[in-house]
Amino acid sequence: MKKRVKINLSAFLSLALAVMITACGSGQDDHIKTDSAGDSAGSVSGTTVIGFSQLGAESDWRSANSESMRTAFSTDNGYELLFEDGQQKQSKQITAIRSFIQQGVDYIVLAPVTQDGWDSVLQEAQEADIPVIIVDRMVETADEDLFTCWIGSDFYLEGCKACEWLRKYAASQGLSGADLHIVNIQGTIGSSAQIGRTAGLEEYSEKYGWDLREETPGDFTQAKGREVMTQMLVNYNNINVVYCENDNEALGAIEAIEAAGKHPGGDIKNGDILVLSFDGVNETAINYCLEGTIACIVECNPLHGPRVENIIQTLKRGGTPDKLEYVSETLYSSYEAVKDVRIDSRDYPVTLLTQEVIDTRAY
Repeated sequence: MKKRVKINLSAFLSLALAVMITACGSGQDDHIKTDSAGDSAGSVSGTTVIGFSQLGAESDWRSANSESMRTAFSTDNGYELLFEDGQQKQSKQITAIRSFIQQGVDYIVLAPVTQDGWDSVLQEAQEADIPVIIVDRMVETADEDLFTCWIGSDFYLEGCKACEWLRKYAASQGLSGADLHIVNIQGTIGSSAQIGRTAGLEEYSEKYGWDLREETPGDFTQAKGREVMTQMLVNYNNINVVYCENDNEALGAIEAIEAAGKHPGGDIKNGDILVLSFDGVNETAINYCLEGTIACIVECNPLHGPRVENIIQTLKRGGTPDKLEYVSETLYSSYEAVKDVRIDSRDYPVTLLTQEVIDTRAY
């Protein structure tokens, strides 16, 4: 971090005299390098300062993501992490980024709450010569040079994985597309995860004739998921699939399903409601998937800290990281009917969830 140098005049004269004497004796001219504004050219301590604008703490995935960043950018690893929680408000995130710029951090990491509206503040970071690394959700900018790189998940592919699993599982149960009556509890509207996962469901519903009854945002929270599902069960009496765009919404939906006297599970013919989810971070959700209460979870890996740290090390060496870096992810299910899904001529395995798999997971 750049720090302004404050010098007492008398101390300065004494220091200058000492330097002159030393220089005469050694033949060397040692001095502190400063820029035209009087700031030191780098961190005095040699610590790399990271400004991280996290969008909030709305889910277990987000908490795991934040912890991954804190671990990677610890003081033991040679970093100082300035962590700012945006509380789901873009205005707070923009304020945080401007504060990072004013403080002269070495790198800015941004997990954006929505895709649009970042051009101005990213331009300010570029003018300050501070690299910006985007994580998790994507940003839409007029100029992609406004950010250094992005790392995260292919949310549209995640949606397609869930839907292809549903298509194959329904076929294994002798169900046609018209037999599926689906509601979607969406994530935060305008976020990359919501856009991609919703797009996958809408595309498959149109292609295979699924009855997509309603799409309503649950803001990635358990409380909102429960509220939304409760109302959907009042609105429709034939729901047999609920597509939840994260684990926390799925947990809320399950609470609403059970409160209504219905059963979450995989036997649609006998009145069960099939629950699909994303993330695979919440321990309760994973255990529900193990027992079949949640039929399938599409993994969304939250451990971005080490990946971002690798990018920063690449930049320090003068290298150029990939502009876009997608993380590798799998699907989890305890139902053995679907062993893999095929999308665009590529096979994606489905991990049969067992206690051993849970015990050896990284999160």
